[in-house]
Amino acid sequence: MSWPVTTRDLAPGDEKSALLDLARFELTRIRSIEHPLFEAAYSRLWEEFGAKDEMEQREVLERRFHLERRFLYEMALVRADGETLAVRDHTAALTRDGAHAVVHLSHNLVFPAARRTGLAGWLRALPVATARECLAANGVSPDAPITLLAEMEYVQPDDAARTIRLQAYERAGFQKIDPGVVHFFQPDFRPPADIDASGGARPLPFQLLVRRVYREHERVISGADVRQLVETLYDIYGPQFRPGDLAHPSLSLDGYPADDASVPLLPPTQC
Repeated sequence: MSWPVTTRDLAPGDEKSALLDLARFELTRIRSIEHPLFEAAYSRLWEEFGAKDEMEQREVLERRFHLERRFLYEMALVRADGETLAVRDHTAALTRDGAHAVVHLSHNLVFPAARRTGLAGWLRALPVATARECLAANGVSPDAPITLLAEMEYVQPDDAARTIRLQAYERAGFQKIDPGVVHFFQPDFRPPADIDASGGARPLPFQLLVRRVYREHERVISGADVRQLVETLYDIYGPQFRPGDLAHPSLSLDGYPADDASVPLLPPTQC
């Protein structure tokens, strides 16, 4: 399959990736658990993220593949000469007003043989194509705004891998929504039995990283846009959670900035 993105879709800091010969890499986009390469892609992600409770079960992803037309979930597998080099997954969604595409960046795994080649930059750009496809499927102009959105844990001095991930997104040109203004929490991903045994859901605080495609130079985001992004993210998550767990006070947007507020966009590694 040919790559559905061009150098124009690369993040500002991924310009070096433009020198990579993409013809060397075979891209497969997976839209169903029935796809012959789904198990290969899923198992690689599970090996990396499953033990950390950071990867969804197969049945959750099966439901996500079949969400209504407003949503588009996919996995992407990259190989060369029969060797798997990278796997990622993400979900594109229209905002509730249907005027904006948001892509939740779930997992991005590049194996050692492909690191520092420029391939990671193309994998960061691929969700832009998914967003455009989602817009087209819903009859929305391809020129509608697109935002790539990633949840990232806060920096910990003893977690070098976490710092490296944040540095990579920062170099690419992603920004984080000021966590001193927007207190975002991720729903509790533990199995329901574990949630109940511990006395209830325990959402976790995360930072929100964004790439506002073709608006990367902007250094503020409105309160209305922040609310729209988080609403869309929670809409993506909704079908996999019990309503009571999603009703946790930490997941309320009541304390978010007013629609006309200007929220700073900061470097991801800034404390």
